[in-house]
Amino acid sequence: MIIELLIAASLLLGSTIILLSAVGIIRLPDAVCRGHALGKGMTLGLILVLVGLWLFLGLETAGIKVPLAVLFQFLTIPIASHLLVRLAYRKNIQNVASRNKEAP
Repeated sequence: MIIELLIAASLLLGSTIILLSAVGIIRLPDAVCRGHALGKGMTLGLILVLVGLWLFLGLETAGIKVPLAVLFQFLTIPIASHLLVRLAYRKNIQNVASRNKEAP
């Protein structure tokens, strides 16, 4: 009974955080803010979903695969978002809000 509640809470919270991160990527004005939403939100949301999957499958079925996937996500998502923001900074990509104000 308790394990099912933990699974449901982990999956629901992870899915909600991923949804909020996607909304943040769409709504935020510049590349730095979008990179922050991508890096923080997607990492935490995906980790929670993977923990829910690990609890659902159990140690016999999932074994070490899901914790390795969690570790891989911790290493790759923040680095990818940092590289995207750095590329936007180096290419001097303007903010979306400033582009919309300049349009006739």
